[in-house]
Amino acid sequence: MFHPVDTRFPAAVENEVDAICAAMFPAGDRGFVRRAFGWVTECFAGRFADYRPIDTGYHDFEHTMQGTLCLAQLLQGRHAARAAPVLTLDWFRLGLFAILFHDSGYLKHGDDREGTGAKYTPTHVDRSTVFAREFLSGHGIVDADIRAVQNMIRCTGINMDLAAIPFASEVERTVGFALGTADLIGQMAAPDYVEKLPVLYQEFAEAARFDATHLPPEFAFGSADALMRHTPAFWNEYVKPKIDVGFGGLHAFLRDPSPDGPNFYLQRIEDNIARLRRTLAMPPG
Repeated sequence: MFHPVDTRFPAAVENEVDAICAAMFPAGDRGFVRRAFGWVTECFAGRFADYRPIDTGYHDFEHTMQGTLCLAQLLQGRHAARAAPVLTLDWFRLGLFAILFHDSGYLKHGDDREGTGAKYTPTHVDRSTVFAREFLSGHGIVDADIRAVQNMIRCTGINMDLAAIPFASEVERTVGFALGTADLIGQMAAPDYVEKLPVLYQEFAEAARFDATHLPPEFAFGSADALMRHTPAFWNEYVKPKIDVGFGGLHAFLRDPSPDGPNFYLQRIEDNIARLRRTLAMPPG
């Protein structure tokens, strides 16, 4: 069911998401897929209002593409399984908007020339909800839909109390949890995840220099090596419980073939963790 897609090429991700949408909703108007990808491309290239191009090394445009592809594939698997509540074309649309803009909070304003957007790591989720409202309201998206997009984006906050998110419906919650799942496993399954961990450390270090007071302890590392050595525990003690329990095990819809086939994403993450342990000469865990 799932096709391999090189997330370094946004057009390839766009084509795959469009094909997934067509397979799920063959009678629907899916023109929003092309529009949404065009919108986010313009934003991340610094061609919206007074915002500058994305300049973070880890949370870059490919990171957004990784999460977007994973979300579309997860929703496709869930749709094929006929899970309740039923996902409509409109909810697919809002989920796509949310994942595409979920890290827009790393974008800097035009007069912001100090450092990179990584300095906004502790506040980027809130900044993303503000950016999403600013952009989507100017493109005819109604207020109720914008609130739904914002609630979905909030699911990506590392310390977010999911019970405190004011979801308006069960389907809104489901798509939000699917988005949170995709954000986590889409990046950790990337072929170059291990190699990019030092880049992630540089983002955390910049955020600490900018505002150490509000930096969560989960982001406080003294070196890239320390972050890398913590990553297996991050996977086992934070991500696994979050996707299994917090987000309701929605990653099961990525099994191919469904319902008992292998989960390509989880397999690649386990391979990455094993490779990281070998690289750092850590014992298997």
